Amino acid sequence: MNARTAEITRHTAETQITVKVNLDGTGQARLATGIGFFDHMLDQIARHGLIDLDIAAQGDLHIDGHHTVEDVGITLGQAVHKAVGDKRGIRRYGHAYVPLDEALSRVVIDFSGRPGLVMNVPFKSGMIGGFDSQLTHEFFQGFVNHAFVTLHIDNLRGENAHHQAETVFKAFARALRVALELDPRALGAIPSTKGSL
Repeated sequence: MNARTAEITRHTAETQITVKVNLDGTGQARLATGIGFFDHMLDQIARHGLIDLDIAAQGDLHIDGHHTVEDVGITLGQAVHKAVGDKRGIRRYGHAYVPLDEALSRVVIDFSGRPGLVMNVPFKSGMIGGFDSQLTHEFFQGFVNHAFVTLHIDNLRGENAHHQAETVFKAFARALRVALELDPRALGAIPSTKGSL
């Protein structure tokens, strides 16, 4: 099996970002975005998705975190898209429910080749530490647009915004892990009646 790894660098006037991924990793992460809570959420993706992530980002945080978070989502999406290749043999679909105390979230993903995001997360607070909770949507929008996946995210309940966000990112990681797994019954097959994704 070819190594499912990729490295993408994205430099703009607003951010300088390098992302390295290993889709068949062990959940190791080296993260430096300058936004502590965001690093904590990216760590959830690595650990619960069993994806090795190396993300270094420098952005215009003197303005706010918007460009940094969005552009990390874009760059991570590009890296996952490159690493997964033609998607031969993957399960394609994944879903997960994850609780954390009073919060519960569900994430469903399809490596469809078509970017689409449906997200329903009524955050109970605008800020989580130094992280604007609205940027969760921007991160996932950037990811789906460049990973070419369909993603449905629902926070089914929750009263604490930290818990809400953490269940979303953990459920995303678990769903991603399932979708990217190689199906031993379909090795070498494209998981689509069209013959390509």
